[in-house]
Amino acid sequence: METASLQQDSLVEYGFRRVIITITAVLCALLEIVDTTIVNVALNDMKGSLGATLTDVAWVITAYAIANVIVIPMTSWLSQQFGRRNYFAASIIIFTAASFLCGNATNIWELVFFRFIQGMGGGALLVTAQTIITESYPPAKRSMAQAIYGMGVIVGPTLGPPLGGYIIDNFSWPYIFYINVPLGIIATLLTLSFVRSPKYEGAKKQSVKEVDWWGMVFLIMFIGSLQFVLEHGQQDDWFEDRTILTLSILSAVGLFLFIWRELVYENPIVNLRVLKDKNLQVGTVMSFILGFGLFGSTFIIPIYTQSILGWPATDAGMLLIPSSIMTGIMMPFIGKMIQNGVPQKYMVALGLCIFFGFSFFMYSRITNDTGSEHMFWPLIIRGVGLGLLFVPVMTLALSTLKGKAIGEGASFTGMMRQLGGSFGIALITTFIARDSQHHRVNLIVHIDETKFEVQQRILQMQQSFMAKGFASNEALAKAQQLIDVSVTKQATILSYMDVFMYLGLMFLICVPFVLMIKQGKTVVDTSSIH
Repeated sequence: METASLQQDSLVEYGFRRVIITITAVLCALLEIVDTTIVNVALNDMKGSLGATLTDVAWVITAYAIANVIVIPMTSWLSQQFGRRNYFAASIIIFTAASFLCGNATNIWELVFFRFIQGMGGGALLVTAQTIITESYPPAKRSMAQAIYGMGVIVGPTLGPPLGGYIIDNFSWPYIFYINVPLGIIATLLTLSFVRSPKYEGAKKQSVKEVDWWGMVFLIMFIGSLQFVLEHGQQDDWFEDRTILTLSILSAVGLFLFIWRELVYENPIVNLRVLKDKNLQVGTVMSFILGFGLFGSTFIIPIYTQSILGWPATDAGMLLIPSSIMTGIMMPFIGKMIQNGVPQKYMVALGLCIFFGFSFFMYSRITNDTGSEHMFWPLIIRGVGLGLLFVPVMTLALSTLKGKAIGEGASFTGMMRQLGGSFGIALITTFIARDSQHHRVNLIVHIDETKFEVQQRILQMQQSFMAKGFASNEALAKAQQLIDVSVTKQATILSYMDVFMYLGLMFLICVPFVLMIKQGKTVVDTSSIH
């Protein structure tokens, strides 16, 4: 009787510890993702107070993204070297300290440097949090663990802009970094108290001589150059710019040397052999597509509402919150469905179709007068689609991995999700800029001043300006300028319509390939964890 009571107390204690670990991990993932987007609305304030140019202040985003994406692939190896708990706690401390230093930066390059350090700490939080949550739950509840983690990952990007807008409107830009400090301290204390490092069979620390230094160099060359190209390609006119061209070549060479090094070295910093797992291969590709859709749509909608509809940043950010709430509501139900044996591939296929539906609705509803009421239901559809994609993709990707391979697999899916987002934003930005020019040329052809309708329109506008006190020549120039602005705006709207159409088609094309996946186990096997 006493033994049964002790076992029950032990289970209660384990259950409580697991809840605290889950809260800590989700909090850290949320901190990292929110910080990816929260600075976007503060760039103008930073530019003014630090006396920087727009090009200089863009490095605040670029430095964080580069550091983030470099660290993610190395996270599993670093966890094994220093211990999961120690590495996670150290990453939180680095992230928190760097956040404080960002808020205290006195010039733009100090801020950029501290943002890079913050990204180094933040990159580890996302993947390690996923691994910790995955390993804290028994195999039968792994899909629910991914659902809990997914709520943080999906909600995070949409919380950044409205939260940043509120802080900027009511306080000042350093406070978007200061809010991380108390949360980081709490997360550090909880990590040191409750998180434990797993002991894998055969895992051992490497000596300084055994460390894959060249692999690290090639990884930084590949990922760092690629991220810079994606961040700055459009504004620098892509391969017409010597720096972009040089870094593109450097990235390609770095990728080749990195793959070669990791396959021939005995103790690689990134274990590429784990990609032999078929489910992880599919999960990695789908993570890229998921990141493309998630970050791409999170980027394009606020930009559209601000640049075309003239909304303030806070309102533009708030628009995405119902979609994120819908995704959060979906997560537990989807986790339960996977536990009950519903095949992930069918859920992913349905999610892709629903995301296509969101893109189609957005395509059909975009006009000069589009309001929030026209976007509400398409964004709710987006939330449902993302919910059906995230948990099944993550569960499917890790479903046949064991022991330390779970962390290695999570690193690949995390990196590909981030790169998918970077590719999505870069391609969407480029497409809008170039497609709008194409539409503008086609629209101008139809504005023939010899046509009666065009003459009448210009005359009405000229008379309107003359009624306001402008001379005839000034009024005519303003009328022509107004028509030019109207054409440019209409061309931009048409380019946004094209983006949504192509985004939807990309997701729809993926459906047949997803349905051809051979269904694996629905839970992650961690029987080798001790």
